[in-house]
Amino acid sequence: MLSSPAARTPLHTREITFSGYAREDDLWDIEAHLKDTKSHPFLTGNRTWEAGEAIHDMWLRLTLDNMLVIKAIEVSMDSHPHPECPEVIPPMDALIGARLGKGWRKVIDTHLGGLKGCTHLRELLANIATAAYQSIPGALFDPDENKPPLYLGQCKSWDFDGPVVMRYYPKFYKWKPDLT
Repeated sequence: MLSSPAARTPLHTREITFSGYAREDDLWDIEAHLKDTKSHPFLTGNRTWEAGEAIHDMWLRLTLDNMLVIKAIEVSMDSHPHPECPEVIPPMDALIGARLGKGWRKVIDTHLGGLKGCTHLRELLANIATAAYQSIPGALFDPDENKPPLYLGQCKSWDFDGPVVMRYYPKFYKWKPDLT
């Protein structure tokens, strides 16, 4: 828990949630939701948003196979500040066939970067991969048992030279990738 803050006034709240689901057809749905509210009335264009009213209320669903390949994508904008915002939804289909994994952020930027997409949806997409890895059994394991799980070497706890890898994956303790 954080320490008690100095006296302050709330201004903005962004809530983001990710949820993973197993489907009956052996595919996986990973859903993301982003909601922005202000604690005071807020003006955009000719509209005033009341305190607590969602300025952004956006939903994203990726349907994935076991290899983390996107089979379908669905986007909904229940609330958005400008009438042009939903124009970014059709280009999202460009991600169908892409794979979550190494280079995922570059895929997002290539297909939806800049004026082609929405900052908020890109934020959800950039982080949805982690929810997929947490939801889909085996998603972080290479089928080759001689290769380490993909999360090893990606944070302090899973350092190849650290005690956690030594305890749980002694086979890969002090492991170095074969660069040949």
